[in-house]
Amino acid sequence: MIELKGVAVDYFVQRHGFRSIKSYITSFGSKRLLERKRILHDIDLSIGRGECFGIIGRNGSGKSTLLRLLAGILEPTEGTADIRGRVAPMLALGVGLEPELSGWENVHLCRLLMGHDASSQPRVKAYVRSFSGLSDEELAMQVKRYSTGMMARLGFAIATATDPEVLLIDEVLAVGDVAFQQKCYERIGELKRNGCTIIFVTHFLSEIQRICDRAACMELGTIVKVGSTHEVGLYYHGILGISA
Repeated sequence: MIELKGVAVDYFVQRHGFRSIKSYITSFGSKRLLERKRILHDIDLSIGRGECFGIIGRNGSGKSTLLRLLAGILEPTEGTADIRGRVAPMLALGVGLEPELSGWENVHLCRLLMGHDASSQPRVKAYVRSFSGLSDEELAMQVKRYSTGMMARLGFAIATATDPEVLLIDEVLAVGDVAFQQKCYERIGELKRNGCTIIFVTHFLSEIQRICDRAACMELGTIVKVGSTHEVGLYYHGILGISA
């Protein structure tokens, strides 16, 4: 389902700040304003259909950038990225939700963006209401009024409402309460049994060992270890200087 070969991703970053509005305006068009920075490099990765694959690493290791590449938000600067199937991303808390719209309006918008016709609307709405546990009153509110837990509930419910072929999850389960986390893990297991490929990014090794078949450890923008969750866990602890 996912095949990455020699993938690299570059960003353009500002070299320095500006001391005045004048220096900001006069800097336009200057080649010295931006510099190219390589965020990901030498990424080779193959993930099969129905596999639950974990990605772990320290802050700044490139995990979220890799997930954005898999979601199609970023294009590789070098190499090739082949992602097959309908992708449902949960990249960060609130990402993909329009804060000025209500919960229901976000459900409708996301359903359309994922390519589903009008006939799916009643089923999707019933699923979102049931899975999220949000009331009709809460779903009628603007999302910008939601707590972090409510955003996580709505985002996960929308992402999993239409049986995606590839599900991308980035850290968002950590903000939910224990009961909702358990509900999410059960839904992940159901999707996996139905053949969905799941990429799960987290800082918590215990979560990867709980649900993933294999895992990768990232460091300094590249994948430094791929293997069983136990092998990757030992490697990650070694990077952190933690004894097993």
